[in-house]
Amino acid sequence: MNSSTTPGTSASTTSAGIEQFGYKQELKRTLTFSDLIIYGLIFMVPIAPFAIFGGVFHDSGGMPPIAYIIALVAMMFSANSYSQMAQAFPMAGSVYTYAGRGINRPTGFIAGWMILLDYILIPTLLYFVAAIAMNGIISQVPIWLWLIAFVALNTVINYLGIHLAAVVIRVMLVLELLVLAIFLVVGIVAVSQGKGQGFSFDAFYNADTFSLPLLFGAASIAVLSFLGFDGISTLAEENSGSSKSLGRSMIAALCLLGVLFVVQTWVASMLVEDPAALIANGDPAGVAFYEAAAVAGGPFMYILTAASTAIAWGFANALVAQASTSRLLYAMARDRQLPKFLAKVSEKHSVPVNATFLVAGISLVLGLFLTLLPDGLGVIAALVNFGALTAFLLLNVSVVWWFIVRQKSRRWFVHLVFPVLGFVVLAFVLYNARVSAQVVGVAWLIIGIVVAFVLYKTGRMKVSTATESAMTDAR
Repeated sequence: MNSSTTPGTSASTTSAGIEQFGYKQELKRTLTFSDLIIYGLIFMVPIAPFAIFGGVFHDSGGMPPIAYIIALVAMMFSANSYSQMAQAFPMAGSVYTYAGRGINRPTGFIAGWMILLDYILIPTLLYFVAAIAMNGIISQVPIWLWLIAFVALNTVINYLGIHLAAVVIRVMLVLELLVLAIFLVVGIVAVSQGKGQGFSFDAFYNADTFSLPLLFGAASIAVLSFLGFDGISTLAEENSGSSKSLGRSMIAALCLLGVLFVVQTWVASMLVEDPAALIANGDPAGVAFYEAAAVAGGPFMYILTAASTAIAWGFANALVAQASTSRLLYAMARDRQLPKFLAKVSEKHSVPVNATFLVAGISLVLGLFLTLLPDGLGVIAALVNFGALTAFLLLNVSVVWWFIVRQKSRRWFVHLVFPVLGFVVLAFVLYNARVSAQVVGVAWLIIGIVVAFVLYKTGRMKVSTATESAMTDAR
């Protein structure tokens, strides 16, 4: 076992582990175990169901807590795979690094390419949702201006360094949890008073609408709330603790928020005034949760939940989404799989500066374009999940290939059973996802395969794993 995978290793020891893979430690190691958990919590957003509750309620036949439980199970299996690969390869790059080193570089590129569909679009989705929500509260300020403001603010904070961002998101996390606590207290009191549908377990099982394909289809939407856990892995080279802390922080963040997601969607489900109408018509305006909150506490609760959603998605969540995406681009660029300028690190702030600005630019351009579409939110939301879930499939394969096939591991549960179960659950979720997302996702996959072929033919990609080479071509 090398020093980078030993519990309690220091930053300098972990740095040495990075250099044995052919890289120079350039990012600053300032993030503690608690910082990593907080990043995961804020990236997933403790109040994430506020924004997509209506859609999950509609697609699940009125059983959103079950959809969230299915999504949590799928993510826990993938978190195990992330944990195992993070210990073997404690570097930035997330699933791109793990699949590339666990199997081979072309597979790693495809995994990185697929998760880019998620990583690049998520900041845009977050900014757009926040801009729409703020426009609904202060209509005098147009959506496009709110979007520019959110992008500019987060880019400045990320440019000034990961430590400053960590401080900011601690404050935001406390505020989000406070809002959630207020909703739960007010909501539970309202249910006890008979408001909404009154106390009921229908959200966990409704014989009239129960269907496994239906629930797995809803889970393909609910999983959006959990995707932030994998963002922790992109901060591997800024982790000041051991490589095991990455996996542990992912699992801890998933468990904590899984419980919160189930509880808040259960309470909100009991407060829906007309469940049959919401199941039949959906929630195109995205206000079902706020209306349920208003049933419990009046207009104040509507404004509180709507405003907190805008701030959580557009500021706190988008802040770490931009940071994680820039680290993924940085990792792929230093391996010459993306343009070299994206691998530039600011000497003053120790952040991948060009990658950070590129993510901001993409978010701004795509966000402004979405404001011109009649259903911009629906378009961007349909594309986000497919790439990440496909990359997770390859991640689970990587664990089996690296540990069972190459390393001859006999830890059957963590290196074989759990990854296989994770693969099966994710595959079923993808199979039941919306057709539009499947079509765009497959098209993106085909483009990625073509790009990988071009890189291979031009000598910028080798088939051998990075572990089997000195990585001199990454210089």
